[in-house]
Amino acid sequence: MLNALNALRAPAVSRSNALHAGAWWLWALGLAVAASRTTNPLLLGLLVGVAGYVVAARRTDAPWARSYGAFVKLGLLVIGVRVAFSVALGSPIAGTHVLFTLPEVPMPGWADGVRIGGRVFAEQIVFALYDGAKLATLLICVGAANALANPARLLKSLPGALYEAGVAVVVAMTFAPNMVADVLRLRTARRLRGRPTGGVRAVAQIGLPVLEGALERSVAVAASMDARGYGRTAQVPPAVRHTTTALTLGGLLGVCAGSYGLLAAEGARYGVPLLVAGLAAAAGGLWLGGRRSVRSRYRPDRWGVRSWLVAGSGAAVAALMVRAATVPGSEALHPGVVPLTAPELPLWPALSVLIGLLPAFVAPVPVGAKESTR
Repeated sequence: MLNALNALRAPAVSRSNALHAGAWWLWALGLAVAASRTTNPLLLGLLVGVAGYVVAARRTDAPWARSYGAFVKLGLLVIGVRVAFSVALGSPIAGTHVLFTLPEVPMPGWADGVRIGGRVFAEQIVFALYDGAKLATLLICVGAANALANPARLLKSLPGALYEAGVAVVVAMTFAPNMVADVLRLRTARRLRGRPTGGVRAVAQIGLPVLEGALERSVAVAASMDARGYGRTAQVPPAVRHTTTALTLGGLLGVCAGSYGLLAAEGARYGVPLLVAGLAAAAGGLWLGGRRSVRSRYRPDRWGVRSWLVAGSGAAVAALMVRAATVPGSEALHPGVVPLTAPELPLWPALSVLIGLLPAFVAPVPVGAKESTR
């Protein structure tokens, strides 16, 4: 029994047992799909708590691991903007509880239905809060993936057909972390020299060196990738190129349509078949396109049992939440605002969200300093 428990215990992370970067993205996307199926603030808060707990338990001290806090702040900003627009421009929600009245701007006849100012109801504010919280949770789930997945290792795991596009994506993804690291470094240097670190003047003095340093590092990453053979292609027959293009574009269109079906409340029936067919076609196109790549892969990341568990936990959360939204009695997933009612925490959807905590116990534990990007 003791040996079995020791085998299940998460080991310290190393090159041989490091979790695949794609597993973190699949886990986070599963949480995001679950968030798209509900406007219940209790369930959305539970999803944010699950994502935050896993990030706190398994993130490293690498630059990209600091992006989670920025996504949380961005989510709060989204909620504030959504409420502000609802107050200023009105809402289709017809309420009965007037909170206050703003001066209303008269609109011309051709803008019938558009309102600026006027009465603000409690129901429209609550509806805006629910709607903004849903979008904020989606952003926070994406932020969790950014904080946990190494972008360089994710690029190494991409199919050969996506190497050229992947280099541009990695440069874009490393620009923001490098900028954050430069900001911290320059603020620490100014603080040690007794100079102010806040205010407009300090921001103006720090801004240009930060942008220049972050851009130089990102360009250096792109140059090193190009020197190691990223983007080199081999000659393939025209028929293979045309088949690759048709499969890839058709597959991506199927993935987009299937994803929309999963995110939309009315498209759950056709969403899964389209998504599966699109993924199959895209996989075939990427496999054919990979024949053009002549770059070898050094020590590829392996998709092990723990990667399956992490990705499967996110998929399970998404599947159970989609199922909960289609069965009778799913009204608790979308609490009403007219009349105003207190949201309730449905038991089974809440328990399904808790499955997303599995990576905090099965993913390898990060130790030491920054995670290697080699």
